[in-house]
Amino acid sequence: MDTLLVTGGAGFIGANFVHHVLAGDRWRVVNLDCLTYAANPESLSGLEADRHWLVEADIADGRIVRELLAGEKPAAIVHFAAESHVDRSIDDPGAFVRTNVQGTQVLLDCALEHWRAGHDDFRFLHVSTDEVYGDLGPDDPAFTETTPYAPSSPYAASKASSDHLVRAWHRTYGLPVMITNCSNNYGPRQFPEKLIPLMLIKALEGESLPVYGDGQQRRDWLFVEDHCRAIERVLQAGRPGRTYNVGGNAEKTNLDVVHALCDLLDARRPAGYPRRELVRFVDDRPGHDRRYAIDASRIAAELDWRPTVDFATGLARTVDWYLDNEAWWQRIRSGAYRGERLGIGDGAPA
Repeated sequence: MDTLLVTGGAGFIGANFVHHVLAGDRWRVVNLDCLTYAANPESLSGLEADRHWLVEADIADGRIVRELLAGEKPAAIVHFAAESHVDRSIDDPGAFVRTNVQGTQVLLDCALEHWRAGHDDFRFLHVSTDEVYGDLGPDDPAFTETTPYAPSSPYAASKASSDHLVRAWHRTYGLPVMITNCSNNYGPRQFPEKLIPLMLIKALEGESLPVYGDGQQRRDWLFVEDHCRAIERVLQAGRPGRTYNVGGNAEKTNLDVVHALCDLLDARRPAGYPRRELVRFVDDRPGHDRRYAIDASRIAAELDWRPTVDFATGLARTVDWYLDNEAWWQRIRSGAYRGERLGIGDGAPA
């Protein structure tokens, strides 16, 4: 059984990926996560202890990374760890530079040493975002892997920087790397500061639903399980030095997404009024990109991957998961998920 070193595997996409690969019988996972506010060890419940080891440490701690690589001898690093919320990057860009840029550089240095030590089949898979490409006009063609980078937010700029570092370590040192740039993910276990879980929970509790600007910002939506399949496929058969765009073929405006959520909740948990009435338009985010769209034809042609979950089905599955797992998100809202981790008891968030 081969070992994967997964960084950020207690976050949204990382935790779903760990569940995905451990559903098969090929891998064991060493999960390196700093356990910042958006990481939740409860998202990893139910995993087999002999195949999953959660290590609480910073990716920028080269000593820990080197010890894990030397001791566990992973076949690959799958690098999810990142600060990822655009609003937070506007308030504190330094945290994004430290984790997303400097942390990635430390990982690359350690990975290079590991590969040079005789692990010839080793791979470094860097998971990135479509936000590095900037935004599109309403009639512009979708982003391809050769679209010039034009990041708008500190978050996007930090991810663009990390992408450039990964490519440079391949070009300069020969490190066998692959990069994936994905569109907006949604699905189970997403931290409730992102659009879909935030609006879902607010709508359940009868709170107003704040929508930036006119709500006409367009995004391509990718169900997280499809994304996990894509990452595994790139890990299996991707070409070193290659970038693969991963999208869901589901462009929607933010307002359309919020309305669809409201309608699903009205059908499943009637409130006595249409929840669309809760929508309130608020001042737009500074530098807010208007449209993203992904052309995923390369990964389809080269690796035979395509999304299998359409947006209506994926959104319904997402809503049902949050309705069935209220304790999970209530513990986040109360801060109990952090208090238990730090040994200070429920109801005492750090």
